Amino acid sequence: MSPTPRARFRRSALVSAIALASLPAAVLAQQAEPTLLDAIQVSAERDEPASESTGSYSAGTTSTALKLNLGHRETPQSVSVITRKQMDDFGEVDVNDVLEGTTGVTVESVETDRTYYTSRGFDINNFQYDGVGLPAVYDNVQGDLDTAFYDRIEVLRGANGLMTGTGNPSATINFIRKRPTAETRAAVAVTGGSWDNRRVVGDLSGSLTDSGKVRGRVVAGYQERDSWLDRYSQQKQMFYGVLEADLTASTLLALGHATQTSDTDSPLWGALPLFHTDGTATGYSRSTSTSADWSYWDNVQHNSFVELTQRLGGGWQVKGSVLRLENDSNSELFYQFGTPDPQTGEGLMAYPSQYDLNTEQYVADLSASGPFRLAGRIHELVVGASRARSETVDESRYGQGIGDPLPPLDEWTGDYPRPVFDNGTAGSDWTDRETSTYAAARWTLTDRLTAITGIRLAWLDSTGTSYGASKATSYDAEETPYAGLVYDLNDNHSVYASYSEIFTPQTEVDINRDRLDPIEGANYELGLKGEYLDDRLRSTVALFRTRQDNLAEAAGTFENGVDTYYRGVEGITSEGVELELAGEVSDSVQLFAGYTWINIEDADGHSAKSFIPEHLAQLRGIWKVPGVNGLELGSQLRWQSAISQVQGVATTGANAGQSIVTEQDSYAVLDLMASYDFARNWNATLNVNNVTDEKYIESLKKFGASAQGFYGEPASANLTVSWVY
Repeated sequence: MSPTPRARFRRSALVSAIALASLPAAVLAQQAEPTLLDAIQVSAERDEPASESTGSYSAGTTSTALKLNLGHRETPQSVSVITRKQMDDFGEVDVNDVLEGTTGVTVESVETDRTYYTSRGFDINNFQYDGVGLPAVYDNVQGDLDTAFYDRIEVLRGANGLMTGTGNPSATINFIRKRPTAETRAAVAVTGGSWDNRRVVGDLSGSLTDSGKVRGRVVAGYQERDSWLDRYSQQKQMFYGVLEADLTASTLLALGHATQTSDTDSPLWGALPLFHTDGTATGYSRSTSTSADWSYWDNVQHNSFVELTQRLGGGWQVKGSVLRLENDSNSELFYQFGTPDPQTGEGLMAYPSQYDLNTEQYVADLSASGPFRLAGRIHELVVGASRARSETVDESRYGQGIGDPLPPLDEWTGDYPRPVFDNGTAGSDWTDRETSTYAAARWTLTDRLTAITGIRLAWLDSTGTSYGASKATSYDAEETPYAGLVYDLNDNHSVYASYSEIFTPQTEVDINRDRLDPIEGANYELGLKGEYLDDRLRSTVALFRTRQDNLAEAAGTFENGVDTYYRGVEGITSEGVELELAGEVSDSVQLFAGYTWINIEDADGHSAKSFIPEHLAQLRGIWKVPGVNGLELGSQLRWQSAISQVQGVATTGANAGQSIVTEQDSYAVLDLMASYDFARNWNATLNVNNVTDEKYIESLKKFGASAQGFYGEPASANLTVSWVY
């Protein structure tokens, strides 16, 4: 969709101004009289230490917003950092656990093995690894991403088009990998608990040469568990290896590879029907599953990278990196569609299918960053370019028996004959390519005022087909400008403002299977940040507003009754408030607290996306018990307000012809933990989850024409015994 001539003129003027502001000082200095400048002195490195070495609930600097390590108050956007300490304290072994406890993020588990994430009302599809990455192909994660490989997870909320190539206004999730240590470290953790959960993870790191110039680290693990869901079980295997070598005193080479397999038996494809034909709620038991006993969903993720960092004089460095991501998914799935009768429970029908998916993503990035002097002040600059390619191949092979009537779910045992999958074939084969350049500068305007300006230019090209429709699109030199201001009120508080434009190509297709036009819009944010107790405790108050046009919205399903088509919605706005407090309240108490209020409206001012909670809160903390060395007690609470979803129209009973609305009341989930160092190098941690046994629907996000859902995990417990050297 092209902007109007007047809007294009205003945008071009803004882009030109930001681009000019982001040019290196040397270019501007050519127009001035020659001046002899003093040498720039760099007194310390600004690299962020690993959070595992601090044992803290807060982190120092982040680089998700820019390829510069910026402190908490230097970044003009809200950022949450979930440190290794938080993950270990509360047994957060997969990414869903982490993000459920992150400010402003909702985890939309529409099935057991396919998950969507939202922030500020929109799907999160920007995933990075150490600051490099690509948008997810289908805006979701298949399988179960383990956290064993990561030191911390940074979540930058709001648009981040400057570093990712697309200005998605939801959030960017940046996985910061564990890195080798010079000293020898070793750890083993063994976990056992509810649903026959068994897990073991080993972590070994240290120098591989006497000089310490070559270092390595290996993380390996295995987990198997059953579930509160009938028939469901999962096995995971994890391996991560990384090497670092000091080629010279100023040259660092790093290379690594991670592989994770997630094999599940009897997974949910889709979930439970949430309403009867008369519009009343179904209310199944928490263990109810629609899966067949022969169904499975196996996922393998490969993640490889090479990095070369060259430090130059005057605090400058050049960094090149290559990232390769591959995801393989193979499955035989069983979906139940239809609407059950309120008296008999009948009305559901079978839909068996085989599905294979392979995605390969490659990103090469080269950047230079460092300080420069202009007008008597020291500023910072980053310039770079990247090249990316994403290849997607998938195939659906439909099974015999589609439409066969099934018994009521209350009587369903998964006993359905495995069919022959020769009832038709369809699929996709397409490639997305992106070339981009970017430049950003952090300007020290006064002792208290700094500005960040930047721009990214992206060339996007797609070829191929998806289920018979062309994926061919092309965009040249699309601009994503960014601007921010930070003003230090005093030694503890700063106010900030930021602006970014939005340009996000979409993979969703309309009723004709044509890919929707890109999303366009703008993102604004104002905030107040604080640092207390020698920077051990940090706070953020953020106000945000986003407007997007042509945002994909599920509009129905194709003839097969499963695959969804979408329509572009104009004028979707999201505005709200975010509050966060993280760090050490005292020598014995650490805390992470977050709260979000959000209002999402369509172009007519009506409430939109009612499946996203208007209010969302997280609170977790630990207390070192005085007088008992090594004992920590803690708890975490997550709460969300009521959500709902319009499901269509009732066809039977007294409510025939009336709109069906599925509702999930507000609820809270409380977890408790106790950790004790019972011997030298030994620790035991007990985690008790959902101690009140709250029953709630995981998500009301639509899967096809209406939302299905399943219930969250009941009360459970896990005990982890670890040895750390």
